[in-house]
Amino acid sequence: MDLLSLKQQAAEFAVGMVRSGMVVGLGHGSTAIFAVRELAALLRAGALTGITGIPCSTTVESEAHALGIPLTSLEENAIIDLTIDGADEVALDSFTVIKGGGGALLREKIVAQASRREIIVVDDSKLSPALGTRHAVPVEVATFGWGAQARFLEHLGASIHLRQDDHGEPFLSDQGNLILDCDFGPIADPAALAARLDARAGILEHGLFIALVTDIVIADERGVRHLRR
Repeated sequence: MDLLSLKQQAAEFAVGMVRSGMVVGLGHGSTAIFAVRELAALLRAGALTGITGIPCSTTVESEAHALGIPLTSLEENAIIDLTIDGADEVALDSFTVIKGGGGALLREKIVAQASRREIIVVDDSKLSPALGTRHAVPVEVATFGWGAQARFLEHLGASIHLRQDDHGEPFLSDQGNLILDCDFGPIADPAALAARLDARAGILEHGLFIALVTDIVIADERGVRHLRR
């Protein structure tokens, strides 16, 4: 079975947890977009009613508008019932993940922190024995003084790559910030590293999601597994 089919299975399984009247966080990325489309289909069919969404990126906002999903904001709804989002790497034993491969990590984390349930949907290729083994940690930094942040991250042991867009220019997030992809290798203590990054002025967010994930939905050739923390 191809990866797209696995992603779709995981996303559609997660949408099965949505109930009418909920405020739903709409995740960003190639797996989460299947959830957005399934949610829209259920709304059109009348199987769900009264749903409002909070998108994690301007790209998802445009997609949701086009599909007819009513949108709201955290100013209007401070608590999100559940969010369905993807991940770049998942450590099952600790329910920690790396996110931000699509560049929406700051908004994704804001939405996750406001969610009663943060449901991560992945295919089994995203599973890892330790975060950092398969994927770099995206770090969103202010454009001012970003070189100082790069040196700080190198001091912590990372190999740094300034993310570029399709035209070879520095990639800018929805907030107009730069993203440094930081290869730390396998991370022995993700929570301790997250704390170091959180304390640094100029680092606006990072892709280590610690103590935020409540559910993980994994699709592989045997079917779909649902794990809860």
